[in-house]
Amino acid sequence: MRKYPVALAAALVAAALVVVPRAHATAAQLLPDLRQAPVGCDGGFIGDLNRCDSWDVCAVADANAPNGDCLLTGAIRAVRLRFTTAVDNIGDGPLLLHAERASRDVPTMTARQAFQSGSDGSIPWTFAQAQHPLPTSVYYEPAQSHQHWHLGAFNHYQLRTPQGDALVTDRKNGFCLGDRYRVADRLAHRPPGAGRPEDALADYLRDNMCGHRAPEALSVTHGISVGSGDDYAHTVDFQWLDISRVPSGVYDVVNTVNGDRSLVEQDYGNNSSSMAVSIQWPMGAAQPPKVITAPPVVRVLGHCPGTARCAATLPG
Repeated sequence: MRKYPVALAAALVAAALVVVPRAHATAAQLLPDLRQAPVGCDGGFIGDLNRCDSWDVCAVADANAPNGDCLLTGAIRAVRLRFTTAVDNIGDGPLLLHAERASRDVPTMTARQAFQSGSDGSIPWTFAQAQHPLPTSVYYEPAQSHQHWHLGAFNHYQLRTPQGDALVTDRKNGFCLGDRYRVADRLAHRPPGAGRPEDALADYLRDNMCGHRAPEALSVTHGISVGSGDDYAHTVDFQWLDISRVPSGVYDVVNTVNGDRSLVEQDYGNNSSSMAVSIQWPMGAAQPPKVITAPPVVRVLGHCPGTARCAATLPG
């Protein structure tokens, strides 16, 4: 069984990227399908969604910090509803994004999407760029917990009323995409594990660190192979919505991938998932107190994968 080393995988990706002046993929190209996984569940979770426990309520002392220890005592400056978010690729082709910049004097990279084409025997793995360029950029995040190149605007979070009105939006700073877990679906175009170039690409994306500790990089690759997914744990920076000023009530936590549809994929109908929650401030208060001394009680009422509306669809 022949295996391609990671360096060769990267070379295959880079060498096969060619500019094609068109806005959409062709019928011959194998497209990804990005599916927003259930909110608050670990990536690749299988089973009863009511058992998902990758979420919590975290009171912090610094409202401006991207992360921080959850307080048990002391002055509370903000209350955060934290949750894990995950995105699966269940399509026919990989999500592959190539970003580059002309020189180190340019602070961000321009991102372009590439597509897998059919095999012609001699060149079994080819890509053609589309959407030149994508509206999002790739930037270096120097924070100690990251120190790699982030893709912006990939995934967004909101707290919405049952009627769909957004009350709180995210402050997520970006994503480093790679193959972080395997999805359970049976997929025809999952890399076969037989030493083919798509297996080399999967190996590359499995270990992808997006230019970790390389602020001098001129190019970087992001992506998710068919049958894999990328997740961000609820303990990671900005994996939260600030509920400090949210009244007691029932709401939807909505996660949406590729919300502007700038990435070409097979199906946009599964790009959102939601989780209905009840938020209740202490002593039955309808409004949060001016000075918070204890966080609200948050209960999960239900999960609604594949849709941005949840609370309004639950019985009762």
